[in-house]
Amino acid sequence: MPKEFHGVVNVDARDSVPDWTPYKEPKAPEGAPNVLMIVLDDVGYSAMSCYGGLIETPNIDRLAENGLLYTQWHTTALCSPTRACLLTGRNHTTVGMACIAEATTGFPNSNGHIPFECATLAEVLLEQGYNTYMLGKWHLCPQEEMHMASTKRNWPGGRGFEQYYGFLGGETNQWYPALVSDNHPVAQPKTPEEGYHLTEDLTDRAIEFIQDAKQINPDKPFFMYYCPGATHAPHHAPKDWIEKYRGRFDMGYERCREMVLERQKQMGIVPENTELPPLNPIGTPETRSGPEGEPYPELDTVRPWDSLKEDEKNLFCRMAEVYAGFLAHTDAQIGRLIDFLEESGELENTLIVLVSDNGASAEGGPNGSVNENKFFNGIPDSLEENLKMLDDLGSPKTYNHYCSGWAMAFNTPFKMWKRYCYAGGISDACIFHWPRGIRAKGEKRHQYHHAIDVAPTILECIGITMPDEVKGYTQWPFEGISMGYSFGERDAPTRKTTQFYSMLGSRGSWHNGWKAVTTHPTIAGWGHFTEDTWELYHVEEDRSEIRNLAEQHPHKLLELIARWWHEAGKYKGLPLEDRTPPEVLTLPRPQPAPERNLFVYYPKTAPVPEGVAVNIRNRSYTIAADVDVPEGGGEGVLLALGSRFGGHALYVKENRLHYVYNFVGIIEQHVVSEAMVPAGRSILSASFVKDSEEPRGTAHGTLTLYINDIQVGEARIKTQPGYFDLAGKGLSIGRHLGEAVTDDYPGEPPWAFTGTIHKVMVDVTGEPYVHLEKEAAAMMARE
Repeated sequence: MPKEFHGVVNVDARDSVPDWTPYKEPKAPEGAPNVLMIVLDDVGYSAMSCYGGLIETPNIDRLAENGLLYTQWHTTALCSPTRACLLTGRNHTTVGMACIAEATTGFPNSNGHIPFECATLAEVLLEQGYNTYMLGKWHLCPQEEMHMASTKRNWPGGRGFEQYYGFLGGETNQWYPALVSDNHPVAQPKTPEEGYHLTEDLTDRAIEFIQDAKQINPDKPFFMYYCPGATHAPHHAPKDWIEKYRGRFDMGYERCREMVLERQKQMGIVPENTELPPLNPIGTPETRSGPEGEPYPELDTVRPWDSLKEDEKNLFCRMAEVYAGFLAHTDAQIGRLIDFLEESGELENTLIVLVSDNGASAEGGPNGSVNENKFFNGIPDSLEENLKMLDDLGSPKTYNHYCSGWAMAFNTPFKMWKRYCYAGGISDACIFHWPRGIRAKGEKRHQYHHAIDVAPTILECIGITMPDEVKGYTQWPFEGISMGYSFGERDAPTRKTTQFYSMLGSRGSWHNGWKAVTTHPTIAGWGHFTEDTWELYHVEEDRSEIRNLAEQHPHKLLELIARWWHEAGKYKGLPLEDRTPPEVLTLPRPQPAPERNLFVYYPKTAPVPEGVAVNIRNRSYTIAADVDVPEGGGEGVLLALGSRFGGHALYVKENRLHYVYNFVGIIEQHVVSEAMVPAGRSILSASFVKDSEEPRGTAHGTLTLYINDIQVGEARIKTQPGYFDLAGKGLSIGRHLGEAVTDDYPGEPPWAFTGTIHKVMVDVTGEPYVHLEKEAAAMMARE
């Protein structure tokens, strides 16, 4: 409600008394700390040196040495859900983030829209006198709203952040990111050849944001949510950082696990009795199948190190070196930010919370990947193709991810990985650093906590209670508790009693040191959840979930299973979802406009995100560009979507019409016109007619090029079943921002068309080509 005016209003201002109180901006409590929340991505419990890992992270170690390191802090097992918990203090299913924002399915627990009744920390702190900044990965906006025609209610600016610079989706190319500044896509400031890397760019902006405000009002605190894309795939890092780790992982992932566990025991991170689980703790395709005979997912298996050939070991070791270089480079950027805070005098009263959002990822599968887009298209990686790219790993030529064996190693001593409710998916790094507010330095805390506990902790540190109302919305209560009691009490009993877990078919229930968890493989499409096998662990004593006590304590297991169903009912945990990525990612989703078959796009506009662009997957389509070509010819991109890792483009080069369909980065399918493109106004078109498809959705057909109504080229091509790019720059007209679909583009980036493009039309009715000609003629007549 607006504050009441206590002045006096008369006819003449000279006889009136002003009152500025209702109009003053809110003021933070005296001495309130700055808050810097650093959220790393897919790091894994044991990757960093301060958690016993072999990757040197001196700047993160510095935070741990001067703060508190938590050994039993947990997440949801996936990116968007954990980030929603961190910012709201509520469970992921409560706030509609049962899965990543791109894969939500339209239910109360899975819709990608955080209710305004669950305000973010930014929304709360903005009303309490804080500046609020967000850098990097957002991943809390539904795909159907990540475009210029949408409401921006779920963009960072709509959820309390005054300034934003980063990428909206779940991942991005670190060399060619899909950047957004506040509410509009922007180009990156320089190219990789000029030294660009996203993490460095984000850190530059983070420092700039703070400086902008502090030079005006030094006493006003800030809340900064700093979320680099590291170390989510693609694993991209400057080569000199990668080279620092050459040979460091030649021992292989099995020996790496042993070395790390020994270090963890020495450091007091895990109990002395902790053991390592087997490499394949819940099954393999040879040992297990689904309730209706479905195969156990090969993606979720690890190949024993001794079974590998020498060239495979070389490849896998290089993948680990690249990942290590990526994390170490990120640590250096965090160091730059910490150094700035120290030099500016802000570090002493800045509460820094550093976490990872889930366990290390096994999306590379047993053989790793040089192009993760294959995973999202249901296409297995080829080890032979991966070996060819060994020397290019980490560079702009790859979209790489290590093999699943390294996920187990970087999650030591736990089993499984991201997506799973075993400790490997949900046990993560958490460090609190606050010189002015936390007296203990360099100590470990073993209380059991979860991502939903961070927001209540931050508000308690500031001295603010959660408001009953934010932005006019009555607030739902926090579902987490404050961790503040543990700051001064090393051995204080855990005040948390219960935590429920649910992710992509995997489920877990923790209560007072005991945990029940299912063996259900994630995104496998098995269903039959009532037939799941549950295991029981006393995790207070058995951190790595080795000793299954289900038979010894059947009543305790039944109690925890019943508690899971109770918590799922309480926090909107149903329905459960375990369908495969292609199934989920290609589900019908809300569209920004009524269903249509003809799409019209214009040049010099913001890229159109793939999720709301015309869908040409597994269907016939025609692209027609209405252009004016100058005398002497014109060239450049007419339409482009995707990158070297999958995409398609229509362009003119050397006065000939070209179409390329890059099939998941595996093969570039080129069609070139036999005839020259004439000067003057023309319709330049590419028409694909599907005539068959493979079971997994790959379509085959004929691609024909036309200049006006004359056929000028033809070839057989195949099209991929899923997205070109999970989080790319989108469909562009008249140029291609970011990475090219093919190196065959004419000229220099952004490969702008040198003639005039009036519009580009894409027809997906599947009707004969003449239909589009009529539509184009009618549109021209209306101009």
